[in-house]
Amino acid sequence: MIPGSRGAVRPLRLLGDPALRAPCEEVTAFDAELALLIEDMYATMYAAHGVGLAANQIGVGLRVFVFDCPDDEDHRHLGHVVNPRPVAADGVTVRGPEGCLSLPGVEAGTPRHDHVVIEGVTMTGEPVRIEGTGFFARCLQHECDHLDGGLFIDRLTGLRRRRALRAIRRAPWTHSSPSGSSPSGV
Repeated sequence: MIPGSRGAVRPLRLLGDPALRAPCEEVTAFDAELALLIEDMYATMYAAHGVGLAANQIGVGLRVFVFDCPDDEDHRHLGHVVNPRPVAADGVTVRGPEGCLSLPGVEAGTPRHDHVVIEGVTMTGEPVRIEGTGFFARCLQHECDHLDGGLFIDRLTGLRRRRALRAIRRAPWTHSSPSGSSPSGV
């Protein structure tokens, strides 16, 4: 399978959508429907110019994410993980720029571990272990947070958090709801 080759681009869920805050369910069926979901996730991620995408960002409450992300040495990491779980997060904590496809245009220096190990399975149920450092480690932690109902803004404090929340309130997509109110949780 070539990522994005046959998949359909699905609408991204934006901050305020309950799907983003609900913890995702374990995948139990390793079938054609899961393979199609993963293809659609790649297509959606590429169309949005992202480096990672969790299933709940397209409204599917399953523990799966895809990535096509460089590390700090510009080595490309391409793949997917079903039912991921972090087994190690260590090294120094680095504050680096982070954004999210579900919060378009919002970016903030977010603390993350510089090294992480994720274990899970592939779409066919084969075990997979992914180790990431630098920017790729940031991506893996970001996507795992999504699957637990978290967003990068939850990791912000102080002035960085206030600035991010101000940017969210001013973002054009926050005013697209029928009520015109800001997204819940902000």
